[in-house]
Amino acid sequence: MDDRAEIREFLASRRARITPEQAGLPAYGGHRRVKGLRREEVAMLAGVSVDYYVRLERGNLSGASDSVLDGVARALGLDDAERQYLYDLARRAPAPAAARRRAPARRLRPALQHMLDAISDAPAMIHNERQDLLGANHLARALYTSLLADPRRPANLARFIYLDPAARAFLPEWDRAADDIAAMLRGEAGRNPYDKDLSDLIGELSTRSEIFRKRWADHNVRRHRTGPKKLRHPAVGDLELIFETMTLASDPALTLVIYTAVPGTPSADALRLLSAWAATQDQPEPGRHERLN
Repeated sequence: MDDRAEIREFLASRRARITPEQAGLPAYGGHRRVKGLRREEVAMLAGVSVDYYVRLERGNLSGASDSVLDGVARALGLDDAERQYLYDLARRAPAPAAARRRAPARRLRPALQHMLDAISDAPAMIHNERQDLLGANHLARALYTSLLADPRRPANLARFIYLDPAARAFLPEWDRAADDIAAMLRGEAGRNPYDKDLSDLIGELSTRSEIFRKRWADHNVRRHRTGPKKLRHPAVGDLELIFETMTLASDPALTLVIYTAVPGTPSADALRLLSAWAATQDQPEPGRHERLN
């Protein structure tokens, strides 16, 4: 991505989003020529000169101090994910190859797959920051049978959501899932602009999905750590689950996701039915799992 253009579009889109009233400024009558705040209003709220803020919004964050970035984030009402994205944009000036982040993993260590297999009563899986599904236990493979029906490996959640028609049937809240996945990819692109596989994925989605192009242009950034998840499985029907995510200390580029259901609910019954259904499907021999990467 063009860093200066990305900074310019991100700051301008956040400025257009917030009204003077939301920023605590007096509401003056009459027509405003700009949507949202004016640059001079952001500069005032951030405690910097108008000329300096204009330079920032033109894409030059080089040398911006933490206090300046905090002031801009506060003025624009950025949430935690957006604030971190602003810091990432400011800190990602071209660096020597040795200093660049290692590309996200494409393979799972056997010990991590063994850990997943030890989780027997809840769907559990591990993905990298590109949303590549690298490993799953038997319940997660059964839960995501629609995703895994595509033989392309590694299976990718973003590609599934935007390019596979089966995703709309599997995800009753498809619009929300599409928003979330685009916002998470946007955040990762800010953290790791040198990941060629990520750039290729974003390019593929942009080329093949007009809906993705529109969401990408929104410049939203989001973290997705816990919450409810509604799914519609082709064999067991509707499930209302709760997901929790955990970054692995041994590899911070990998995220463990575990789904549970509230005990005594129809979704808990559906998970048990899913386990029984999975046992009837063709399963790899013990220790020889379907390769997801």
